[in-house]
Amino acid sequence: MIKTRLRSSKAHAATSATEKKTMAGRNTLKEAPDQDECKDEKKEDIKPAIEKPSRKRRSAPIKVAYSDVPEPSTSDQVSRYFSSRPDHWEEMLDNIRKMRQDKDAPVDTMGCEKCHDETAPDKVMRYQMLVSLMLSSQTKDEVTHAAVKRLCEFGLTPGHIAATELQKLEEVIYPVSFYRNKAKHMKKTAEVLLEKYDGDIPGTVDELCHLPGVGPKMAYLAMSCAWKKTVGIGVDTHVHRIANRLQWTPAPTKNPEQTRKALEEWIPRDLWAEVNWLLVGFGQTVCKPVSPKCSSCLNKLICPFAIAQKEKGSSS
Repeated sequence: MIKTRLRSSKAHAATSATEKKTMAGRNTLKEAPDQDECKDEKKEDIKPAIEKPSRKRRSAPIKVAYSDVPEPSTSDQVSRYFSSRPDHWEEMLDNIRKMRQDKDAPVDTMGCEKCHDETAPDKVMRYQMLVSLMLSSQTKDEVTHAAVKRLCEFGLTPGHIAATELQKLEEVIYPVSFYRNKAKHMKKTAEVLLEKYDGDIPGTVDELCHLPGVGPKMAYLAMSCAWKKTVGIGVDTHVHRIANRLQWTPAPTKNPEQTRKALEEWIPRDLWAEVNWLLVGFGQTVCKPVSPKCSSCLNKLICPFAIAQKEKGSSS
């Protein structure tokens, strides 16, 4: 009897020990994190890779949008292109004024504001100025002036031009350069003006530039000549060439529109209208595209182009 009880006690103890081990195992399994949790913890322990420093992006080119009401500039304005204004720019401008005081350039007597019929109504005169600008592209003032005079005799109004056959327009404006294309543009522009503007020309640069055959230079000059509003610098081939020769742009510019944007960054606004008139006539008489008269130019000692030409001549 006693043995049986001892055996039972031992069995009970063994059973209790087994149960304890089983329970401990269950608790261990219950407390152990699952594999996904372990993976997450390992991921958290991994240090993030060091990001490579990004390359500095080149700054986007400055976009100068057309504006009919530009910010007023003052004599203290400094360009975002130049740390200061170009060297000797005021002296250069004064010298050009002196060389232009006789007003003996073709632009002085045959410019776009000299071609219209002064007896015509205001909106017809504005239209005639616009046409003279359209014909002037890559054409000498003498040729443009003669063509506009023939058009005025023929009947230079939007209604008459829109109703005229294309071949007849070509005959009247010949020999202006690209006379066929210009005749097409004239006719289409006249139709647009009649349809949208009651025969007048638009009063903003943006609207003018949307007319067939009208570019920025023409639009800015039309605003100045026809509407008597200076909202930008009219830059033609003469202004473009001279501005680069004088180094009035931060770097050589490729076309007149780039030149316009660069010049408007630093030239005081009250000089914008004068700059076009001065430089166009100066380019026609002195600072010519071929064989410029550097030796007689008042800027020969301060003009970078003249100095370079002199050095080139002395070294050859």
